Amino acid sequence: MEEFIGGKHSVLEALRSGRTINKIWIAEQAQKQLTQPILAEAKQNGVIVQFADKRKLDQMAGGVQHQGVVAQVAAYAYVEVEDLLALAAERNEMPFLLILDEIEDPHNLGSILRTADCTGVHGVIIPKRRSVGLTATVSKTSAGAVEYVPVARVTNLAQTIEQLKEQGVWIAGADVGAQQPVYQTNLNLPLAIVIGNENKGIGRLIREKCDFLLKLPMFGQINSLNASVAASVFMYEVVRQRMAAE
Repeated sequence: MEEFIGGKHSVLEALRSGRTINKIWIAEQAQKQLTQPILAEAKQNGVIVQFADKRKLDQMAGGVQHQGVVAQVAAYAYVEVEDLLALAAERNEMPFLLILDEIEDPHNLGSILRTADCTGVHGVIIPKRRSVGLTATVSKTSAGAVEYVPVARVTNLAQTIEQLKEQGVWIAGADVGAQQPVYQTNLNLPLAIVIGNENKGIGRLIREKCDFLLKLPMFGQINSLNASVAASVFMYEVVRQRMAAE
């Protein structure tokens, strides 16, 4: 499987992370200072670069804002849930995972991956069905974080949650209707945070599987946050508590 990614950051991070890249196209009209780092990195990695008309790049990128740089890459490799726990063990850290219950907007997934990279999340778990996967738009929105945050794609989220519990991971659901405020809850433990669908929130079955449900304090009129913004607040609260505990 091959796909195209576009944008300076996405292509640079794909090069730096050692992802398999077949070829890079640069628009003839692209600014030199934009393309220089990519040319240098491509040369170092022995990747072929071709200059082409911007219209050809538009066609390949399929609607993604590519800034005059498009790469043909091997499709993203998803990992297993065990790999995420192994990564935590390898770093000598308590597991810190995100479970996304049917996130559909690629911009949300991209933003979540970007924050996940910043906050040291060991990996993200998504369901195979009714959920956005790792696409070119996700890559672009994540500013290259998609190359560093492992993503596991599972057939059955409920079953995966049970397996995580058996391995001593606590499951916290981010839920608007929850009673428990996030700031009064101990999150300094092996943890997976569940973030629900943009409109429906967490599905009933998954909600019942959570060990506890958490809410963010809301003082406004609309009282709902974008899924990726809410996820960011939860992730940073975990970081704050873990740093305070050290």
